[in-house]
Amino acid sequence: MTDSLSHAQMLSTMRKQRIQDFLFHKVTMLFALSVLIVLVGIIISLIMESIPAFKTFGLHFIVSAEWDPVNDQYGALIPIIGTLVTSVIALLIAFPVSFGIALFLTEICPAWLRRPLGTAVELLAGVPSIIYGIWGLFVFAPLFADHVQPILKATLGNVPVIGQLFSGPMMGIGLLTAGLVLAIMIIPFIASVMRDVFEIVPAVLKESAYGLGCTRWEVVRKIVLPYTKTGVVGGVMLGLGRALGETMAVTFVIGNANKLSWSLFAAGNSITSLLANEFGEAQSELHVASLFSLALILFVITFIVLSAAKLMLAGMSRKEGTK
Repeated sequence: MTDSLSHAQMLSTMRKQRIQDFLFHKVTMLFALSVLIVLVGIIISLIMESIPAFKTFGLHFIVSAEWDPVNDQYGALIPIIGTLVTSVIALLIAFPVSFGIALFLTEICPAWLRRPLGTAVELLAGVPSIIYGIWGLFVFAPLFADHVQPILKATLGNVPVIGQLFSGPMMGIGLLTAGLVLAIMIIPFIASVMRDVFEIVPAVLKESAYGLGCTRWEVVRKIVLPYTKTGVVGGVMLGLGRALGETMAVTFVIGNANKLSWSLFAAGNSITSLLANEFGEAQSELHVASLFSLALILFVITFIVLSAAKLMLAGMSRKEGTK
């Protein structure tokens, strides 16, 4: 009698476990599929809403520099260039600085300073972008116009070829200022990721290298970087994605001017700042469709950047397998 009861209890427990496992599997699959459904829905809605603009202007919309809401003539070239230029400037500045911060925190920083400095970097990563924008407009831009732009114009402005990039009016706002503010914004993100990645390097590898007589730089170059290159690339791509999609900080300092110029001092526009400024004022169907087209282009640019990062990481993995 006791054996039959225990057998029945065991069967009941197994039945409950199978039901729980089935529900757990289906619920987690639903969560995963919901992300894909939302992504597909966003893509479809962007494509559908942007069709009138591409029907009217065709692919010329992408290479046209005209943006005239009065005459319903639109082109995406200026905001595309503004987005790419500010993001590249931000990444060129943020990557080496973030790399240095992460290395200092993990390899050089004294133990008593490591925690407060690391906490400060993480706090900077949590500061809302609008604060960076206000600070950039009212504090950084005037200082930049009075003290930095004159030096850049007097030095780099006289260099052949690149001199055009540092010419023009010194207003403090513009593409270069937006790129610098973006760099300050994404440095904490990239530095935090790199620091966490560097900390997972096994201590025995570094100690062995030091024991063989390697200097600190050789340990970083030959041990830390090869071990963590996937995470480093991921951190850089995270920062680049943040720079491409940033709205408020860029809107404050880029100047919001729909004109094309070779000068980095000149006011410009980015896709996000143009969307933020004009979506509430868009009246005609073509104007709204053009703004949706810009959003679709930004989505495509971000997708291309992330895909390139994935391909680069895959190439790294294949090379490791052939060594």
